[in-house]
Amino acid sequence: MTQKIDYIKIENLKHKKEFSLVLRQIKKYDKIAIFRHIMPDFDALGTQFGLATWIKENFPEKDVKILGDNHVTFTPRGLFPETDKVSDSWFDNFLAIIVDVGDKKRIADPRFEKAKYTIKLDHHPETDKIFNLAITDTSKAAASELVANMLIGFKDYSLSELAANYLYIALVGDSGRFQYSSTSPHTFAIATELLKTGINITKIYALMYEKSVDDLNVTKFILNNYKLSPQGVAYYVLKQTDLEELGLTSERGKENVNLFANIKGIKIWCSITEDVTEPCYRISLRSRDYVINGVASEFKGGGHAQASGCQIKDLSELDTFINRLDELILTGK
Repeated sequence: MTQKIDYIKIENLKHKKEFSLVLRQIKKYDKIAIFRHIMPDFDALGTQFGLATWIKENFPEKDVKILGDNHVTFTPRGLFPETDKVSDSWFDNFLAIIVDVGDKKRIADPRFEKAKYTIKLDHHPETDKIFNLAITDTSKAAASELVANMLIGFKDYSLSELAANYLYIALVGDSGRFQYSSTSPHTFAIATELLKTGINITKIYALMYEKSVDDLNVTKFILNNYKLSPQGVAYYVLKQTDLEELGLTSERGKENVNLFANIKGIKIWCSITEDVTEPCYRISLRSRDYVINGVASEFKGGGHAQASGCQIKDLSELDTFINRLDELILTGK
């Protein structure tokens, strides 16, 4: 007979003390602000809105703010509401909860530093130890996996369909629709609990991966201009002139990086997009079988084993970067 394993309970016990401290701080403060990283993705926004929704619904007397830039496509098409516009005068005696980011300089709104107490909930390796309470679990596929586990464990409180909707979007996004190696039995256990709230996954997937006719032109450009290295690194470059011609912002340059996933002979794939505000070329890096975050760290970046980000100053460094990935494929390090 197969023994049933309660993965959620196991993980809740693992972080029981820290989770109880989070709840204590939520109860303590009348004003709470939820922060996340710049250039947000599904996990950053979904975890942020999911947690904020849970707090608002279970503690309606709290003043909860959701801070950071809106997403250039997710927000307009209704996947997430707009974030809050908050004056500086609001930021006194408040609790800051930072999700999906451990690097201080990547937090979207610097006013988190004015908080009376700061909490970080994340699945990235911690780079800045500046928080009063940091719960970091790199075994999780998404920050939302950790946060959802915490909220499900608070038995005296409810998790609504709306909050679960946001958390599920985050979980799907950062697990690559449950395909990345970071996906575990616990990931599926959390997804199961979120589904129990009645969320409509057909609608969720339609909104998450909706494309326009203009997007076909972007795909066409990438397929006509991508390069493949001798060892199987596929990459495409979007210069500022390309972005303007295609009607894209630099934030959207990485949206098509997974066009090269699951293609025989391609072992690592990446998007390389110019950001004139930095200035630099931002790289979104993916693999199936190779640990790439070490290489990413050599180029001002980092991240997960099979999903990382980094940057190069300009295209004069591109050959060095691609050669380094070829070396990784050849030597394994």
